[in-house]
Amino acid sequence: MADPTRTNRVWTLPNLLSALRLAGVPLFLWLILGPEEDAWALVVLAVSGITDFLDGWLARRLNQMSVVGQMLDPVADRLYILAAVVGLALRDIIPWWVAVSLPLRDLLMVCALPLLRSRGYTVLPVHFLGKAATFCLLYAFPLLLLGDGDGVVATLAQVFGWAFTLWGIGLYWWAGALYAWQVRRLLTTTERGVPVGDG
Repeated sequence: MADPTRTNRVWTLPNLLSALRLAGVPLFLWLILGPEEDAWALVVLAVSGITDFLDGWLARRLNQMSVVGQMLDPVADRLYILAAVVGLALRDIIPWWVAVSLPLRDLLMVCALPLLRSRGYTVLPVHFLGKAATFCLLYAFPLLLLGDGDGVVATLAQVFGWAFTLWGIGLYWWAGALYAWQVRRLLTTTERGVPVGDG
C-alpha cells in the first residue's frame, strides 16, 4: 500500500541517477555483444553499481524518496541482470539454463501483480533475500565476464563468479517463493484492499 514516507515527485536527483542507470543497460549489452569490449562493459557495470548506491543514499539524505524511485531501482537491477544473462549466454559464457532460470522467476512474479492490485497493493516490499540475491548476481556476471579468458586472474574470476551465480540463483528463487507466500497470505487476509482480520 502507499508508503507515507514516499512522495509522487519525479524530477529528483536520485531519480535522475536511476534513469542514467537504465540508459546504461543497452550500452552494456551492445558492448558485450557488438565490439566485445569487455573492459568497457565492466566499467558500465561499475558505474551502475556506484549510482545504485548513490541514488538510495541521496534519496534518504535529501529526503527525496519517491514512488517513482521505488519502482525504478529494482527495474534497473532486473534489466541489468537480464542484459547480462542474455549477453553472456549468447557469448557462450554461461549455459542457457542459467539465462532462462532468472527471467522465468521474474515472469512468475509479474503474473502475481494483477492479484496484488485486486487487493489494493502495487508492489510487495523488497525482502532481504531478494536484495542478497541481486547483490550476488550483480557481482557474479562481471566476474564471469572477466573469467572469459586465460591466466590466473581469469581462472579465479570464473571460480568466484560461478560461486556468486549459484548462490544468486538459489536466493533469487527462495525470495520468489517468499513473495509467492506473501501474495497468497494477502489474498486470504484482505478483500479489495480492506483487511479481513488481524492477519
